[in-house]
Formats: sequence, structure tokens, C-alpha cells
Amino acid sequence: MELNNEDDGRATPRTVLGRRLRRLREAAGMSQRALADKVGYPHTYLSRVERGEQLPSEALAEDLDTHFATDGLFVELLSMAQDASIPDYGRVVVDGESKAARIQVFGSSLIPGLLQTEDYAHALFRESLPGESEERINERVATRMRRKRVFEKEQVPYYWAIMDEAALRRPIGSVAAMRAQLRYVLKAVESPHVSVQVLPFTQGAHPMLGGSLSLHTLRNGVTLAYVESFASGEPVESPERILELTQRFDVARSKSLPERESLDLIRSYLREYENDDDS
Repeated sequence: MELNNEDDGRATPRTVLGRRLRRLREAAGMSQRALADKVGYPHTYLSRVERGEQLPSEALAEDLDTHFATDGLFVELLSMAQDASIPDYGRVVVDGESKAARIQVFGSSLIPGLLQTEDYAHALFRESLPGESEERINERVATRMRRKRVFEKEQVPYYWAIMDEAALRRPIGSVAAMRAQLRYVLKAVESPHVSVQVLPFTQGAHPMLGGSLSLHTLRNGVTLAYVESFASGEPVESPERILELTQRFDVARSKSLPERESLDLIRSYLREYENDDDS
């Protein structure tokens, strides 16, 4: 859901960032190696950033702003580049997250995005996008992790996640990554703003099989919906369709374990992964 290709030759925040870096470096009379020595990053990394082949990390963007005294320019361009690389259908869910007072999500086979660790997200993108470069995979992960900033807002949204038990049973990445992922979920629910429930296998079929749903309720009471399936997503605007999807979510919630029992089930899976020697 996070990234889109930008290879049509047009100026984009990604290419603008690279050009500004090159111009500032050249204006300072510095080679790439000299700048790399100053900011403490490999010159090959800076070269890829200048050519628009790779986005800088947030740490590098901040260090470039400090070095060139550019008052947050590179951090801002990085944020714009990450936003621009999200497909149109994905921007709806990201925008909705940033404005929502309540976020409700259902994941049929995966840990929901805002609860994913970096290792889990990396393994997920690596398997689902064969042939993608490591640099682009890392950018996708960084963009997904950046979405978690909604939990740092002054008015933190209430986040209610329901996941199918398959998300716990299916290992994504290494066993060590799954251990860390389940520990992260258990840590996340310590916040009064986060609730997690698990829809167990024993419930059999349910109306959300094979898809994922996000419902964003804004502070004015309006609800936005977003449905995601394999390699595609669909923002929903029709009130009738949103009502139908809300009903599906309610049915899935009614079939799910109460939160205490859900967390006990997560802990039982964590113990299984802890007893597995594969790391």
C-alpha cells in the first residue's frame, strides 16, 4: 500500500531532494566523499540519494539540514517524497489515519500495519514484492513506520484492531522476528488508546475472510472506509457501502475473543515462538 514507482522522468520530491543536495554540495565546493566524511555516511549512499535512486533516512535528512543550515528543508522534502510515493488509493487510508479520532481495522491474515515492527514489515514486503531492490524495500518500511506518528499526536486517536488468528499462526520472517512482533503487540495494548482482539479459528467462516478493512471516524462523526485485498485497495465513499462494511466489522468483532482472552491467545503463540530454536 505504501509506495508507487516514480520512473517517468518528471520532477518529484525524490528527484528535487537529490538535486538540492547536489547543488548545495557543489556550491560548498565539496566532493561526495568529503561530504560523506563530514556527515558520517558512505559516499555511495549519498550518491544514490543525489541520483534519486534512494531516499535518505530521517537521520541523514536531519544531518544534512544541520550541516547545510537549511532549516528543515531535507526533512520536509523527505516527508513529501514519502507521501508522493504512496499510491492514490493508499493515500486515503494514510490521510484518514492522520485525521481520525477513532481507527478501526480488521486484518484477515496479517498483523495490522500500525502494529507491525520493522522486521515484520521488511519480511512482508520482501516476500510480497519479489525483485524489488533492498533500497526500495527499506523505503517502504520507513514509510509504514512513519504512519505510527498518529500515536504521538496531542489528540491520540483510539485504535481498535481485530486480527484473524491466522496472523498469529503464520510466521512472517524469522521466528525471532515473530517473537519481537508479538511482544510489540502486547506492549502496544498497554496504551489506553489501543485495543486488540483476535478472531479465533474456532469461529469458522466470517464476513471478512480474504480482505482487510479500515474504518476512520473523524471528530465530526463522519466515517471513512478503506478496503484492501491482494495488491490493490479501494476507498469507499458511499454511505450505504460504509454502513455495510461497518456491519461486517461489527459481526467480526462479535465473533472475536474479548480482549483479555485475545491477549492470552497472543501470549500462548509467543510462548510457542519462544520455544522454537530457529532465530
